[in-house]
Amino acid sequence: MQSVWTDIRPINSQASEDTAYSTQKPESLAERILKASSNPGDLVADFFCGSGTTLAVAEKLGRKWIGCDLGRFAIHTSRKRLIGVQRELKAQGKPYRSFDILNLGKYERQFFAGIDPTLPEAERRAQSAHKEEDYLALILSAYKAQRLAQSPPFHGARGSTLVHVGPVDAPITRAAVNEAVEAAVKLGATAVDCIGFEFEMGLIPQATEDAAARGVRLALRYIPKDVFDKRAVAKGQVVFYDVAYLEVAPKVKGLEATVTLADFGVSYRQDDADALTGELKPGGSKVTVDQGQVVKIAKAKDGTVSREVLTKQWTDWIDYWSVDFDYHAKKEVITVTLPDASGRMVDRPQWTGGHIFENEWQSFRTRRDRKLELTSAPHTYPAKGRYAIAVKVIDIFGNDTTKVVEVVV
Repeated sequence: MQSVWTDIRPINSQASEDTAYSTQKPESLAERILKASSNPGDLVADFFCGSGTTLAVAEKLGRKWIGCDLGRFAIHTSRKRLIGVQRELKAQGKPYRSFDILNLGKYERQFFAGIDPTLPEAERRAQSAHKEEDYLALILSAYKAQRLAQSPPFHGARGSTLVHVGPVDAPITRAAVNEAVEAAVKLGATAVDCIGFEFEMGLIPQATEDAAARGVRLALRYIPKDVFDKRAVAKGQVVFYDVAYLEVAPKVKGLEATVTLADFGVSYRQDDADALTGELKPGGSKVTVDQGQVVKIAKAKDGTVSREVLTKQWTDWIDYWSVDFDYHAKKEVITVTLPDASGRMVDRPQWTGGHIFENEWQSFRTRRDRKLELTSAPHTYPAKGRYAIAVKVIDIFGNDTTKVVEVVV
């Protein structure tokens, strides 16, 4: 082999492996490297996996793999590509493995709020209080809200709107939302914002409708990961998005169940549309996101401004969706290190309170096939009973929304 591999050509735009990812490498390059440096069954890791080329080739060559990337689009591209590899291997009668996607963001947040378990209890409590105050100050600053110290369950206020900040390492629960609405009613407040990194599944739209019935406008908004970027906070670039609305319709016949996507809505906003219009030069245009729609704003040479909505229907927002037909079957258990009665540190299994989403069926768009199935394939349960079905939707920006519904078969 020569020191320069001129026999490996760039990816042809018509090649089946092309994902249009800007830094994508040819599979032939990864294949040569993996064959030269590993054996079947070995573990291959790519910590900047991009479009997933290394992972796809490792799967085809019978290697185990781990892929990491900071880019949400990279992970989403890799996910779809690996599902394609699974389907390809299955059609060929070859073995393939399942895989899971782990969002390490929440563990990063746990580190932000981490308390040294070996400290005396009094010191742990003091450290915990200090860390929590730092956390609240950071979030409220990014949200442009004022700190309220004596108004539980509220942590701040933005104008006349009371603000509840969710915990750093756990979802905002329905109980917490109900407590906030109840407190607002007693205080005579008419608007509440609950902001958090995660939310208990199925809160939308029931929670907002229940609050409205009591005279409270309730907003549930995600805290973006950019909140830990001091420069983004200082520049006012951190945007808190409303929790997406997802509606699904399960259908049961005997022991068989299918799921249909019924509705999906977002409220993203990328730019100030009015300010953007003022910045456009005559003859110029720009695509942006405004009030939950992708729009193209154009300014004609005579100064006339036109606005074209590019997302014509709710399905235009969906890039991928999948179903776990028995979501509560597998608890998420982690190992934690805690002191025992003697003070010795020991490893213990601990249920996080969550469950592992197992992708049992999925449909997604590709560059060449933009069709999206809106009804799942049928799933047959082993016995009669009550089951929880989880549906995960990933939108065109790579954000995921999950809803859990119960069915009786």
